[in-house]
Amino acid sequence: MKEQVLVLIKPDGISKSLTGYILTRLSEAKLELVASRMVKVSRKLAERHYKHLKGKEFFEEVIQYSLGAFHPCKYVMALVFVGEDAIKKCRDLTGATNPEEADPASIRGSCGRITTKGVFENVLHVSSDIIEAEREIKLWFHPEELIADVFPTKITKVKSTRKRVWA
Repeated sequence: MKEQVLVLIKPDGISKSLTGYILTRLSEAKLELVASRMVKVSRKLAERHYKHLKGKEFFEEVIQYSLGAFHPCKYVMALVFVGEDAIKKCRDLTGATNPEEADPASIRGSCGRITTKGVFENVLHVSSDIIEAEREIKLWFHPEELIADVFPTKITKVKSTRKRVWA
């Protein structure tokens, strides 16, 4: 099934200069890259992205990690890939969330770590399913930032300016 997936190269991945390596590894999935942008993550964006973790004891740590509080890099690289079984292919290449449980040949298995303070530096985020992928892509990108129409859009006025937005 053709589907979309959001991939975020997190601040630790960028700080460790892993962007090229990660992109090369993700190219193994033979998917089409339809969007890419560098994003300085706001607290509001991080909280909206990780809303499913709200109330968990580690929620604030995840937010701070996303904001780059633990690394010199204070931004992420957001990517959208499209293709057959995109989510499964990217998640297989990425490996388990816990770097210590990830296959050593996976991206997280070879590049991730758990710090002495117990912080998971797992380098990437990959959408977990098609519902989350759509929610996340619409959260991180505007329709005009994608080179392909992956979801329906409409034209609307935004403060007396016409702009393309998610339908």
